[in-house]
Amino acid sequence: MQRTNFSDLAACSIARTLDVIGEPWSPLILRDLWVGFSRFEQLQADLGISRKVLTERLNHLVDEEIVERRPYDRRPRYEYVLTEKGTELVDMLMVMTRWGDKWLAGKAGPPVLYRHHACGEITTVDLRCTHCGNPMHAEDVELLAGPGATG
Repeated sequence: MQRTNFSDLAACSIARTLDVIGEPWSPLILRDLWVGFSRFEQLQADLGISRKVLTERLNHLVDEEIVERRPYDRRPRYEYVLTEKGTELVDMLMVMTRWGDKWLAGKAGPPVLYRHHACGEITTVDLRCTHCGNPMHAEDVELLAGPGATG
């Protein structure tokens, strides 16, 4: 399947991110890697994805340095692990999860809970300003042109 190319919107950080993980399988692959599935067969079985599509997605994530391919056998066979760049993308997926839990989980509630290592409590992800620590939401910010803005 041909992916949409967002390179014409290069001055937009959302478009750049979508170029990396904007097709539906990539975030699910990242989720599975985060929860501990690291081998091709595990990923394929959990996602029910074709070998061809999984191979393409993993190769793309490796090329983008989101995932690292590491040999684990002489055959050669590989496991896949999140890089620092990939782990930071999981933070974004946790925010998406909060939205999905709030608006789409229904009466059953969220399928997964987060226990915070630092305090041991069950919690949700909360966006905060890195400067003052206060909650930060769309209505709390003003957009200004940054150094990478064009036009």
